[in-house]
Amino acid sequence: MSPNPVTRRSMLARLMIGGAAVVLPDWRGAVWAAAPSGVRLTDGTLTIDYDRAMRAQLSFGGKVITGRGTPEALFVGGRPLGTFLLLDHAETPVSGVHGKGRRHRLRATAGGQVEQNVAITFLNAYPGLALYEVSYRNTGSAPLAVSGWRVATHDLLAHRDGAWTFAGASYPDRRDGIQKVAPGFDQRNFMGMNASDYGGGTPVAVVWRRDVGLAIGHVETSPRQVSLPVSVQPDATRLGLSGDQTVLLAPGGTLSLPFSFLMAHEGDHFRPLDAYRRLMAERGVAAPTIPEPSYGPIWCAWGYERDFTLDQVYGTLPKAKALGFEWAVLDDGWQTAEGDWKLNPAKFPGGDKDMRAFTDRIKADGMRPRLWLAPLAVDPGTDLLRDHADMLLLDRNGSAQNVSFWNAFTLCPAYQPTVDYFRALVRRIMVDWGYDGLKLDGQHLNGVAPCYNPAHRHERPEESSEKLQDFWKAIHDEAIAAKPEAVVELCPCGDSFAFHNLPATNNTPASDPLSSWQIRLKGKTFKALMGPSAPYAGDHVELSDGGDDFASTYGIGAIPSTKFTWPRDTPKPMEKLPPGGFVLTPAKEALWGKWVALYREHMLPKGRYLGGLYDIGFDKPEAHAIEKDGVLHFAFYADRWSGPIALRGLGEGDYTLVDGFSGTSLGSASRTKPTIDATFERALLVRATPRRMA
Repeated sequence: MSPNPVTRRSMLARLMIGGAAVVLPDWRGAVWAAAPSGVRLTDGTLTIDYDRAMRAQLSFGGKVITGRGTPEALFVGGRPLGTFLLLDHAETPVSGVHGKGRRHRLRATAGGQVEQNVAITFLNAYPGLALYEVSYRNTGSAPLAVSGWRVATHDLLAHRDGAWTFAGASYPDRRDGIQKVAPGFDQRNFMGMNASDYGGGTPVAVVWRRDVGLAIGHVETSPRQVSLPVSVQPDATRLGLSGDQTVLLAPGGTLSLPFSFLMAHEGDHFRPLDAYRRLMAERGVAAPTIPEPSYGPIWCAWGYERDFTLDQVYGTLPKAKALGFEWAVLDDGWQTAEGDWKLNPAKFPGGDKDMRAFTDRIKADGMRPRLWLAPLAVDPGTDLLRDHADMLLLDRNGSAQNVSFWNAFTLCPAYQPTVDYFRALVRRIMVDWGYDGLKLDGQHLNGVAPCYNPAHRHERPEESSEKLQDFWKAIHDEAIAAKPEAVVELCPCGDSFAFHNLPATNNTPASDPLSSWQIRLKGKTFKALMGPSAPYAGDHVELSDGGDDFASTYGIGAIPSTKFTWPRDTPKPMEKLPPGGFVLTPAKEALWGKWVALYREHMLPKGRYLGGLYDIGFDKPEAHAIEKDGVLHFAFYADRWSGPIALRGLGEGDYTLVDGFSGTSLGSASRTKPTIDATFERALLVRATPRRMA
């Protein structure tokens, strides 16, 4: 594919190209200065050493942690463009939305043909973190065919204990978001679509050793089509930010890359993600106010699958209520088709009246009704597709974007008729039908491809991706306008949650976890991205290891959720049921009831998750801690463990220890003697109460 020409006339019409802004600044030519031999930039925690050739090396706390390489580069023909020689450096104080700090501006040139400008800002409130603003100006007389770029790319030196990585990208295999960096590890972490219905995520990548880590990401307020590649190198692990969209840069034109950050830190991915959350909140992207009902335990009718009957749901409600569940979720199967969202006449022959009677029955049984919905998906053969095919998101060849699970197509979220259609649907659900919450579900919710549908008149195809967050915010705001305490759950099945959608949700589940490990790693991640009291749900416990691992949900401060059936399973399951099915046996009833009672007694999601105390990769056994009302709640996980465990974060004085599940005494501990011996399988919960409170 040949590059697209960018001229003075066309450049302003294409302000953003794959995450990089192309602008024409007012300039009067390069101002040449005596070339320094190099420059050292530091905030006292992170030090960035540039030499004259703009090669850099990082130090953390005075210790070198990377090799020396070229972190910023412009690619032409798939290869880095020559060597940039440092021209000058200026340092100035700054004060803005992120507080006070110091900005360093470095200017370099490649043969007098291309000027590189790198602005690095250290912030007083974020030690170890640097903000990057990088641009390239064509100072030559001929157009420049740019094939890609990279920013803040570094090789974290190897450690004898290896390294771990967090990636915010989404993949169709639903891989773990946290992985051990194994030999040959190479993951692109593209933030666009990695399959027709899997894409988007949190634009941050982290690599950490036992003693230090590096994080890189962009802080733009909408998604960008960029990558955050992580790969094993000889004696190091490389990470950085890059883009590979082509552009022909006219003489005098400037290519501005996404606003990004680099952070050196201790511990796992929690600290950099927490810093990213705070930065983005200062930039206007943050979770909304959390209503109290968001923390209610959840029973979902999905155990009966699409062929549920109202009698099955009605028969289960009293049992769910007696066990302490507060929400009753009606899942897939109430509708005629994805897209039309009309009531299935076999289940609701009386239409709206029957649906309203259904929600009234749930409320009469003392629970809150929540309705499943898969916005932006439309099935072939639906009335919506027949009458409003203009809503479809189309690729450059005019083909629709598939949603594989439902054999459906994707609607464009940046097309106003699409937004209006779903806002009206939400009003009907909340007002006419009487629901108190929404379960917005599907792997396609997280990200969408660029849209080339000519009917939408997008200024750029990427608008569909960049305005997805606005679509979800419109849905959220419509629900809250109808009911101020409405719960809007966003469940992008199997994806790494798209951070830019966060302002549109007040309840986030583990979204179809493949294991208990995924429940916990997603939980820790959400507590960083949404805040230490995030209303994160462990999803249906039946998806956890053994189908009964409430300990993974409870220990990370998550909301319990289940899809149990009673008194019997569905007679026509879509797939073979697991051994014992989903039916609530007497043994399960006792276990489910105890866990929900513990949850309701301690309400750990409302506590303060202490994500910096333990490293989810290196610390064994895996450990988590939550502070709630002066009491510390610890959770340890391993297949089998026998040996010492450390209770970190204890304050002054002695603590009385009990098993958080059984209530059995475990002795005492203190800051000076924080270690106890323990033997357990799967999980151990420890509740540490200051003796003065006991």
